[in-house]
Amino acid sequence: MSLSLAKVEELAPDQGSLAAAKKLLKPSTWPTLAQDGSGLLWGECQGSGATPYRIAVTEADAGYKCSCPSRKFPCKHSLALMWMRVEGRVDFSTGTPPDWVNDWLSRRRGPSTIAPATGAERPKASIAAVEETEIAVDPKSEARAAAARERNRLEREAAIANGLDELDVWLADQMDAGLAAFPSKAIAMCKVMAQRLFDAKAPGLAARVDTIPARLFALAEAARPTAVVQELGMLHLMAQAYRRQELLAEPLRHDIRQMIGWTIAREALLADERAERVASTWRVWATRSEVQPDKLRRIETWLHGSDRHAVLIEYVPVSTGSSSSGYSVGDTFDAELVFYPSSVPLRALIVRQITGSDASDAPLALPTHDLDVAYGLYEEALIEKPWLGDYPIMFRGARLKRSGQAVYLSGNQVNLPLAKSQSATSWPLLQFEAIDGIGLWDGSELTLCWSETALGRWVA
Repeated sequence: MSLSLAKVEELAPDQGSLAAAKKLLKPSTWPTLAQDGSGLLWGECQGSGATPYRIAVTEADAGYKCSCPSRKFPCKHSLALMWMRVEGRVDFSTGTPPDWVNDWLSRRRGPSTIAPATGAERPKASIAAVEETEIAVDPKSEARAAAARERNRLEREAAIANGLDELDVWLADQMDAGLAAFPSKAIAMCKVMAQRLFDAKAPGLAARVDTIPARLFALAEAARPTAVVQELGMLHLMAQAYRRQELLAEPLRHDIRQMIGWTIAREALLADERAERVASTWRVWATRSEVQPDKLRRIETWLHGSDRHAVLIEYVPVSTGSSSSGYSVGDTFDAELVFYPSSVPLRALIVRQITGSDASDAPLALPTHDLDVAYGLYEEALIEKPWLGDYPIMFRGARLKRSGQAVYLSGNQVNLPLAKSQSATSWPLLQFEAIDGIGLWDGSELTLCWSETALGRWVA
């Protein structure tokens, strides 16, 4: 084995990376630590993201790969995995490398011929210099910091209130100009209003306004006038709800604040004793990735377990090149999730991943109800949270039907239009009398994600 503490020191980009790596030398942070018996290591580390980071290391040449968005190479996760291996205090189970490790190996170019920077180019990092230090808490400094946070909060609340007033004026201007003409000028009008809301420190609402044109132009021209009324009406509803948030139930108050742009820090959510936690075996049934206007990539991983759904959401800079959460559709893993406060709790974080993720060919555990009942559950959720967004529709015994260029998922009384992007890929399912499955309904179209058929599984 060529790995050694000296090698770890040599690879570390700086002293801070070693100090950060030392904090990860806890088996509880690593739901997976494994090897193949021939010098290949891999692990999953629970970091600051919604899903564990995946790390692979080759002992022979100290090659490494991590799914985290860090711009330091190697990152603290890779260093920690090497460090634990060298110290030998943690057991690495022996097994077959999973697909994500094999994929990395197949794309490796081999050992680098460029020597790490030394001497004057980069200060040498030292494990011996890594010390656990405790910073004494200064009550006066804490009080000043708390006062500063409260002052910043009040200033932001005032800025948001001004932004909502501007939004009211903007909405009235659109009404006066006539909504029929709105689609033709939506891009320019929405861009200006979105920037005003962003300046007013309401980034969530700004993003919603900025993406209105994209949602409108994704619809048929005949459907756009109705969609304009719905979009602008929702903006008015959200503005009024935020102004009256003190009158709302606590879960709905959390919803509207998050929609406007307030965030809940991971640490605060994990420390919240009232937050809902669910430990279960979770099944990945969909993954999605999209680039936002702010140059961040939004990565969603949809899960099902204990007869409920959850979605893990991560935001990573586009520049990092990361485009997936590391999970694949069909993967299963045991974990405890904590849900963000909401009137319809869906978004969650992994508190503790008990096992690594394993690919499974088993059918998805679908409920016994049909599409009509599933749509009824959506309507109930919409009552609880008017700005619901994407919602899982899980069904049995439905059928896909074509009408012209459109494809519909049909139950006894409910017909849901399939996303236009799936018109071609879903054609094999038109041959079946009935299918079971799950999809995401956004209020106007269904994105079918998974289907169980007489011939096996279909996934988007």
